[in-house]
Amino acid sequence: MTVLAAGDVSPGLLGFVVVALIGVALYMLIKSMNKQMTKIKVPHEGDVDDKEKAE
Repeated sequence: MTVLAAGDVSPGLLGFVVVALIGVALYMLIKSMNKQMTKIKVPHEGDVDDKEKAE
C-alpha cells in the first residue's frame, strides 16, 4: 500500500461504493421509466384524421 503525502486525497472504497450505488439506482430508474413509457397510448395520425372526419 502506498503512503499518501499530507495534501493528497483518495476517494478509496467509500467513493467507489457511492458511485456504484448511484449507477445501480440510475439503471433501476431508467428500467422503470421504460416500463412506464410502454404503457402510454399514443394516437396515430390515421386515428386523429378519422376522429376529425366523424365530427
